[in-house]
Amino acid sequence: MDAAKDMLEAQIGAFLDELASEDPTPGAGAAAGIAVAMAAALCAMAARASRGTWSGAQGALAQAEALRHRATPLPATNARAYEDALVALRLRGEPASSIRDEALGDALARAAELPLAIARAGSDVAELAAAIASAGDPAWRGDAIAAALLAAAGARAAANLVSVNLGVTEQDERLVAARKHADAGADAARRAETGAIS
Repeated sequence: MDAAKDMLEAQIGAFLDELASEDPTPGAGAAAGIAVAMAAALCAMAARASRGTWSGAQGALAQAEALRHRATPLPATNARAYEDALVALRLRGEPASSIRDEALGDALARAAELPLAIARAGSDVAELAAAIASAGDPAWRGDAIAAALLAAAGARAAANLVSVNLGVTEQDERLVAARKHADAGADAARRAETGAIS
């Protein structure tokens, strides 16, 4: 077990070193995505531990695992999309061409779509975490609340990146949707903390 813990510490340390570097990737999108994936894993843990005391635990566990599998690839995919957008932006000064302009538009759109997916997943995880905090085993309530808070933070950070990565207007449907998901995640986190049921 010590070897596994050492490997985990080394992997986390390597990721944090990359995050702290001057390189723009992996960046905030990857950090937001990891927060959401970790929150989903905490939901799975709390639901799994609640199976003896809560009839809805198995369903919550299945949801948590599905959300974890949905969120896990998002950090790396987001980092690649952001890197592609940066490359496309650097080529903007090249001689104009409709192909280059289309490639730039596609790269920027993809760089906004992935944070939107992270915000959506964060909202979904926060909602599940609030349900687990409310109905799950009280001994695991703190973990469910932590999951809701992490997921909501990931959703809020990702929603901000939709605006930053694309430079969209306030009325852009992707930005409106991302903010809606972030607000829903924040509401779920508040409910998890206060014990309110939606």
